[in-house]
Amino acid sequence: MTAATPAQTYRRLLGYAKPYRAWLGIAAFAMMLEAAASYGITRLLKPIVDGLADPKSFEMWLPAALIGLFIARGLCGLAGDYTMARSGRGVARDLRLLLMGKYFRLPGERFDAEPVASMLTRLGGDTEQVAQAAVDALKVMISASLMTVAMLWAMLDTSWRVTIALLLLAPALVFAMNKVGSRYRNINHRILENAADMLQSADQALHGHQEVKIYGAQDAEIGRYAAQTQKNLQLALKVEVTRGSISFFVQVLGAMGMALLLFLAAREAAAGRLTAGDFTVLMTAMVGIIPPLRQLTNVQAMLQRGVNSAERVFTVIDTPDERDTGTTPLPRAKGLLEFRNVTARYAGQTRPAIQDISFTARPGTVTAIVGRSGSGKTTLIKLIPRFYEPESGQVLLDGQPIDAYPLGDLRRQVAMVSQRVILFDASIADNVAYGEMMGAEPAKLASAVRGANAMEFVERLPSGLDTRIGEHGGRLSGGQRQRLAIARALLKDAPILILDEATAALDNESERLVQDALDHLMPDRTTLVIAHRLSTIEHADQVLVLDEGRLVEQGTHAELLARGGVYAHLHRMQFRDAPAEA
Repeated sequence: MTAATPAQTYRRLLGYAKPYRAWLGIAAFAMMLEAAASYGITRLLKPIVDGLADPKSFEMWLPAALIGLFIARGLCGLAGDYTMARSGRGVARDLRLLLMGKYFRLPGERFDAEPVASMLTRLGGDTEQVAQAAVDALKVMISASLMTVAMLWAMLDTSWRVTIALLLLAPALVFAMNKVGSRYRNINHRILENAADMLQSADQALHGHQEVKIYGAQDAEIGRYAAQTQKNLQLALKVEVTRGSISFFVQVLGAMGMALLLFLAAREAAAGRLTAGDFTVLMTAMVGIIPPLRQLTNVQAMLQRGVNSAERVFTVIDTPDERDTGTTPLPRAKGLLEFRNVTARYAGQTRPAIQDISFTARPGTVTAIVGRSGSGKTTLIKLIPRFYEPESGQVLLDGQPIDAYPLGDLRRQVAMVSQRVILFDASIADNVAYGEMMGAEPAKLASAVRGANAMEFVERLPSGLDTRIGEHGGRLSGGQRQRLAIARALLKDAPILILDEATAALDNESERLVQDALDHLMPDRTTLVIAHRLSTIEHADQVLVLDEGRLVEQGTHAELLARGGVYAHLHRMQFRDAPAEA
């Protein structure tokens, strides 16, 4: 598929302004009236100046008319600015919502390929630049063009000979504007990419501030960020030099035009075809043309930034959504889960993450998944809610391939508690009764919190369940956050429960409380547990041992210890290290 040209991108971009056509129409009309008022003011200068030269012929209504035209121009300008701003900010809001919704419909591979910092750049800076190109630049083009036409008309109406001679300078201006366009496009594209890199670098360093400090990496991180900001500075200066050069060129042309105007006006006056009032109109119109022309040259930069940002936004919008072709309704699953010869591979990787995996997890049982780091444990469980798609083989739920079900129905059957708990800057109640559970009955909510062993600390908080917990739940301990995640899973009451190393990072007391909460959560569900501490899965109904993406052993804890294989080796290693951990 060939890349879209800037013109095609801009036309597509203008499509997002269609819902605001009424506002844009009002804005265009207001700008026409503004330009007409400017024309009237300029033409009014002739009778005023000529009248001052001959006081007997001066009309006393002229000052009142001048004041009226200035007021009209100001009001029309205000109306145009407001309606265009309303349209532009509306386009920015619509694009942000569209882009945010699109990110939630993209497959999991997208979040591996694009850092969140880059996504935030698209949602923030890029959509703002796009709105400027779609509407703000349009305002400048319409307003400046109308003003230029109004001033030209005033000049033509005053002396067509002088005006035609001045228009000979126009081709040089058009050539310069076209020449600078490609340079703007290239530099601005590099600025946008650099901005995403800067945000990502700062995001990583600030989120990892403890590691940065403990390992003395402040200078290294600041140095890396300084290099990126220096590059951004150099690119920004290139843009300003380019913009300043074209602006300088316009002013030089203006000066040349002014000199030519004086020369021609002198000749026309000598021939009796130009009065003092006519010269004032020509001079005022000539000076009045320069600002809109400068705006038109500067709008090139705005358009190029907007088109570059639009290309980045459209790259995401045009990415195919995660596949959702299932048509079999699934109100509530029994929970029979089967993997049949499943192989999965991450994009760009030659070696499969998991290969030829087959097992069955039955309702009411616990399946533990163990293995060394990188053995494919997390990949395996992410296939169940279809965050990733298998390369070959099938995952079945209740005898049907999981892609036969609508994604929404499938994901309602799954609750997940992971080591990295995701909480939001909201109340405890909002974090537990999250998403489709919003509005849950207070009794059910309280029961879920109590069942997760969380009520003992929630009751001590200032506002109980209504207490806000800060960004990422930063006002709570790790064990408290984990118990809220369990409360969320309890409230969802899904038939399939996935526990991804839910107790790996906790101290002994927190682990005991969390493990007790999990004991309330696990019965009567199909539970899959990724286990870091093998002591927590001794009572699992079956243990799957993964090694380099393959299922190398399967059985109960006792059976696998008796075999003396990989599981027994892992168990001995942990048992040997246990005294050191105590």
